[in-house]
Amino acid sequence: MDLKENIRLALRSIRGNLLRTVLTLMIIAFGIMALIGILTATEGIKESMVNNFRQMGSNTFGIRNQGAIRKSGGVKMKLRTGKREKSENPKISPLQAQEFSKRFTYPAEVALSWMAQNAVVVRMESQKTNPNVKVWGVDENYMKVSGLNIATGRNFTKAEVDNGQLVAVVGKDIISKVFPSGVDAVGKFISLGSSKVRVVGIQAAKGSSQTSSDNQVLLPYPTARRLFPSENANFMINVMVSTPEDLDIAIEEAIGVMRNIRKLKIADENDFDINKSERLAAQVLDQLKYVKYATVVIGILTLIGAGIGLMNIMLVSVNERTREIGISKAIGATKRMIRIQFLTEAIVICQIGGVFGIIIGVLLGNIVSIFTKSGFVMPWVWVISGFLFTFAVGLAAGLYPAIKASELDPVDALRYE
Repeated sequence: MDLKENIRLALRSIRGNLLRTVLTLMIIAFGIMALIGILTATEGIKESMVNNFRQMGSNTFGIRNQGAIRKSGGVKMKLRTGKREKSENPKISPLQAQEFSKRFTYPAEVALSWMAQNAVVVRMESQKTNPNVKVWGVDENYMKVSGLNIATGRNFTKAEVDNGQLVAVVGKDIISKVFPSGVDAVGKFISLGSSKVRVVGIQAAKGSSQTSSDNQVLLPYPTARRLFPSENANFMINVMVSTPEDLDIAIEEAIGVMRNIRKLKIADENDFDINKSERLAAQVLDQLKYVKYATVVIGILTLIGAGIGLMNIMLVSVNERTREIGISKAIGATKRMIRIQFLTEAIVICQIGGVFGIIIGVLLGNIVSIFTKSGFVMPWVWVISGFLFTFAVGLAAGLYPAIKASELDPVDALRYE
């Protein structure tokens, strides 16, 4: 009996026990669907993150005061560098940031920014947002260096930044919450706390991602410091060079300028950190692997449960088809042929469930890709792995029933009622 005939007999047996088989198929399909669906969605999110970081550019780097270590209550600790002891990395003050912008002579765009508040209510007459709007103080280069675009209106001018004028570039989500649909918000005034600022630009939508800017307000940093005064303002400096090949040279010069501004001695370690955009992307994307691990474990456990259910169905099928097995053996079927027949049936059931699960999983996973605007994602590695794993489950679930069926005595099987 060839493979084609075994598959035909398997499909006939499936039709004969349709309800039980469908239930088992559903368990297998849901297991594969959960596995492939979440992995497809994860790939879509990953692609969206990569695109967002790519917009920031592989030719950008940032200067931060990261690396600081604190005890609870803000008590400082000493960091041992192997050369000298030093306190935690001090914040980058507004004066230091401005001084860096003046002294850094390498051909590049330098952008200064500072998070003034991260829980602000934006109002326009009687309409207001939730108290979760981020307010950033930035300069005129910030949007270009950060890969942000203007949908309508314009960016800040240098004069507006230097003079600390009451102007703002606002995220799309804020505009939709405080302005009626169809109203052009450019030129209108919004309230941040007790102060009013004029909207000069609306940011292009970024969507749900790590670098989303849809729920933030940008102000010239002198304006932000005046409206949200803080003695501990911690500035961030981002630098964009012309080409990725210039990045390392620019970083070396930036380190020298920053060390001079921070008045570090030759024996002192850097008390600031250089962040490349691709390194930040790698750190974020690295966290997604844990989602994959959890998904694979859940999917495998679900499929093991489905395999146990399938084995139960196959054992019941052996009992119900005892006379059929006896007749097959009486007309010359060997133990090997009986084993192959039952194994084929179990594998076909698993593969059918796997196909449905993979199709539904890919479709559901790509719904997430639509929202993250990452395009259609086909995780071929996991699709092929899904086929192979369902094959293994079918083989494992059908092995014992197949052996049991092949070992039946033909005389006893023919007399079975």
